[in-house]
Amino acid sequence: MPLIHISLFEGRTVEQKRELAQAITSETCRVLKIEPSSVDIIYEDIKKHDWATAGKLWSDPR
Repeated sequence: MPLIHISLFEGRTVEQKRELAQAITSETCRVLKIEPSSVDIIYEDIKKHDWATAGKLWSDPR
């Protein structure tokens, strides 16, 4: 049973998350030869001030 964690900036719609979940589930099943009921996906919405790359917060001007 794969458990897939997806962290992304907040603001995606439920429809976008639904579409992404369907696409990831489909490909996971194809590659691993498993049933869709075996695939779990957890979304984690992150605020831009809680994520940094190269020492710089994403909420800071780029």
